[in-house]
Amino acid sequence: MASLLCSPTSSSSPSSKFSISSSNSFPNFPPCRVPARNAIRCNLAEQLRVEDGTPCVPGFVTDPSLPSFLASKHLDNTINKNDTRLRIFSGTANPALAQEIACYMGLELGKIKIKRFADSEIHVQLQESVRGCDVYLVQPTCPPANENLMELLIMIDACRRASAKNIAAVIPYFGYARADRKPVILDYLASKTISSDDLVVVSPDVGGVARARAFAKKLSDAPLAIVDKRRHGHNVAEVMNLIGDVKGKVAVMVDDMIDTAGTISKGAALLHQEGAREVYACSTHAVFSPPAIERLSSGLFQEVIITNTIPVMEQNYFPQLTVLSVANLLGETIWRVHDDCSMLQWHIWY
Repeated sequence: MASLLCSPTSSSSPSSKFSISSSNSFPNFPPCRVPARNAIRCNLAEQLRVEDGTPCVPGFVTDPSLPSFLASKHLDNTINKNDTRLRIFSGTANPALAQEIACYMGLELGKIKIKRFADSEIHVQLQESVRGCDVYLVQPTCPPANENLMELLIMIDACRRASAKNIAAVIPYFGYARADRKPVILDYLASKTISSDDLVVVSPDVGGVARARAFAKKLSDAPLAIVDKRRHGHNVAEVMNLIGDVKGKVAVMVDDMIDTAGTISKGAALLHQEGAREVYACSTHAVFSPPAIERLSSGLFQEVIITNTIPVMEQNYFPQLTVLSVANLLGETIWRVHDDCSMLQWHIWY
């Protein structure tokens, strides 16, 4: 049986280098049947090691550039694969995130070989048995979307042919359903020393008002502002007016994704014109199609906060960028699905 698990789509100073972190705070959930030995949580609040302004993103457990929260000391606590029927495999779209998820769950990534032939056909070969197992495949459909989606489908087919009991696709970013209503950035913003009296949450368009309102409610019921704009075509936005007061305030713009950054950049320019003291951009998915980087690094934003549902290319790093990890969220979700635990409180929290 195959199923689809699409995940939700987090303090450094504004001048700090690119960073990646994750919140480890979770709500109080009802008792779960997860054995205590499985309750291994990585401390993802530590920044990755940076060399010459470039973060060293880990790809494998044996990578010498791993930060302490993914160091080999966790391998001693790794669950023996013979003791669990759960397997996690990663596609080629975002292996670093898959490795973080496996670390959080106290598991090793499954062994899989993925290669492309000269005619662009994709070949997937499982290098371990999954017979009778619950298999979770981590693969976002980030660019190239069609190729990564096809790779996921072939991975599903390979697992089915290998007699996996259940197959679930963990898709941190699903490109064909571009909206995401579950941001995971609240804890990070709450940790920043921004007075609630100075804060205003801004929706970059009318369609995002419900998301921004829910976001503002979690941030001490902060006031809400709305950028009124008209869109003349895909990836083209024109800012028209601002509804709300941002003068002298710290404006936090909330959107589900940043593609070309046209909408959020024009909105930020309008906020500065209306007297906003600082402007933060928060988005779950960083697609970053050109010319997004030029717009985001132009000085309009104090900080651009995204998650690692989509891997950020090295050439797309800039000083104001902060990347928050969703590995703990996805890892906990996988455990709850696997152990038939309630997901209600988990998703309400996020």
